[in-house]
Amino acid sequence: MKLINLKNKAIASDYVAIELLKLIQDNPKAILGLATGNTMTDIYPRFSELLEANDTDLSEVQTFNLDEYVGLEPEHSQSYHTYMHKLLFDHNSSWQASNIHIPQGKVDDLEAESKRYEEYLKSIGNPDIQLLGIGENGHIGFNEPGTSFESETRVVDLTDSTVKANSVNFDKIEDVPKQAVSMGLKSIMRANRIILIAFGERKQEAIRRLLEGETTEDLPASILHNHPNVEIIIDDTIYNNLK
Repeated sequence: MKLINLKNKAIASDYVAIELLKLIQDNPKAILGLATGNTMTDIYPRFSELLEANDTDLSEVQTFNLDEYVGLEPEHSQSYHTYMHKLLFDHNSSWQASNIHIPQGKVDDLEAESKRYEEYLKSIGNPDIQLLGIGENGHIGFNEPGTSFESETRVVDLTDSTVKANSVNFDKIEDVPKQAVSMGLKSIMRANRIILIAFGERKQEAIRRLLEGETTEDLPASILHNHPNVEIIIDDTIYNNLK
């Protein structure tokens, strides 16, 4: 596990965007594991700019998102479908809709949808790079504290702290979904390389706990200690408070 301080969100976002571009240039059939949330909001526009600047052919690139809210149509303004298309997929014409994979949060059978997503991910292959944020309580994806390290894609209940954190994107907290379809921890760990990104005071305690080294299901992100290729990208705020 490698810790890298890139000082601020702008530099860190540029770094991650460049790493994604380099991957696709080296492997036009790359598989990307993508995350959402406020941590990623500068990464995808920068990535799009680099793709455009290099006339990158994306027609064979596969993408898999970590999660989607239960109960939201893909067209909902706060769905992760909308987030990904607004920040990334709508900006480069060679993305292929058939290669973009995001769980469906509004279907009649959520258990079947979870199984379908997990099996399709397995059939395509391991993501070459998996992007991750981290919650204040140490969750990755929507795998809350207490999640089994053997978990795969399924419906999860969101903790009150996660609902509160996500409420900044909704008109009122009552509008925030209380469940999501999320890749499990075992699903995430199949990636060949993992880049976890965290910024600001609110994330410093989770990063501190992660770096302390105890591997426990009470801190879902700690499973990353069992992965051979993990980078943790942080800013000055977190780095200076770790000293």
